[in-house]
Amino acid sequence: MDRRLGLAAATSAVAGQVIAVGIFLTPASMARTLASPAWLFGAWLLMGGMALAGALSYGELAARYPEAGCGYVYLRETYGRRLAFLYGWKCLLVMDPGITAALASGLAAYVGYLVPLGPIGLKLVALGAIAVAAGINIRGSVLSGRVLEALTVLKLGALAAIVLLAFGLGRGEWSHFVPFVTRHAGAPPVAAALAGGLISAFFAFGGWWEASKLAGEVVDPARTMPRALAWGVSIVTAAYIATSAAFLYLVPLERVTSGEAFAAQAGEALFGPVGGAIFAAIVVVSVAGSLFAVVMLLPRVYYAMGRDGVFPAAIGEISPRFGTPARAIATEAILASALVIAGSFEQIVAYFVFITVTFIALTVAAVYVQRRRQSVAPPYLTPGYPVTPAIFLSLVVLLLVLIGMNNPRQALAGAAVVALGLPVYELMERRRQRRDPQAVPGSIG
Repeated sequence: MDRRLGLAAATSAVAGQVIAVGIFLTPASMARTLASPAWLFGAWLLMGGMALAGALSYGELAARYPEAGCGYVYLRETYGRRLAFLYGWKCLLVMDPGITAALASGLAAYVGYLVPLGPIGLKLVALGAIAVAAGINIRGSVLSGRVLEALTVLKLGALAAIVLLAFGLGRGEWSHFVPFVTRHAGAPPVAAALAGGLISAFFAFGGWWEASKLAGEVVDPARTMPRALAWGVSIVTAAYIATSAAFLYLVPLERVTSGEAFAAQAGEALFGPVGGAIFAAIVVVSVAGSLFAVVMLLPRVYYAMGRDGVFPAAIGEISPRFGTPARAIATEAILASALVIAGSFEQIVAYFVFITVTFIALTVAAVYVQRRRQSVAPPYLTPGYPVTPAIFLSLVVLLLVLIGMNNPRQALAGAAVVALGLPVYELMERRRQRRDPQAVPGSIG
């Protein structure tokens, strides 16, 4: 694919992918469990630092392998084709369509708040959103990059407006931040609160790693991708802290119940009776940016796998007219649309969170393996190595323990379904060897 995307588009992919409806819902659960403004901001900073450490590590891998495919390519070149296939198998069949369906359905739900729609109407809006996002991304990377930049600017501009108006108009009370450090009476135990708060914050940052899938399409990827990842994660962290501060300024902790109620209360305090509608419109723009980003980024894995011969070769073809992986994008859109119609995707996605985080940890650990294996250094090296990847991996291990303890059945079930991809891999590998008798089974590269 042609390298046409610059730093702005790549950075927009990071911020656009990450900031979705979670910023309007997550602060409520975190504020309720952590029960302290200082602890809330500390959790955001800790997870932001963790994401930045991971992003800097991904930046080195993107500089070493500047091609489409992201985690699939890094896992393939580090651990071999079999493990990389299982990652792609999980992405294509479960996680990616599920996330896309969830975003599209969330967007439709908030459109339904603005315009009354029945169940069929909501599904049609979700399906239409997926179709539009896929169509624009198929038309060309330059067009899709510009649309993503515009949606991200609108999203960040809306969040900035909320923060500036909240503090500028004086619609809240500074007393809501007092006590700043001491936790409120009746707060959950510290250990349970930290577990819940950190898991919520991690998921709010989820998806920053997907942007490196554009490495095959950005200009000067060894320089652009690390900067885009670092800038994108930093922007997200600042946006989350500022928005949470504005919400707390508008709504005291003792009035925080659910995420929806928290956002509605903040909207009413800021904009009056029409606050709910204004916030719903902001959420629609925010989720639209994330939906567009995932439809742009996620199919690059299937494209890379199709070119490797472990997925059908047609998925790895580039459109001669548009120069994009049109069939990979269409495949993801079709699977996501099927889940929207079926209406059962949230529970399915939940089963694969544990294994997804595990793959991310293995990818960051690849930095150590590649340093030992490769004698030639890439154009970009992770700042603070070996401490930076170690910080990320330490926090990921903690998260995996918390997630596994919270629902071990889901974790085991997700891992088992991913393992079912092994016989599929062996079948595809035999087909690949018949086409290329000199291919080495399970070889790297």
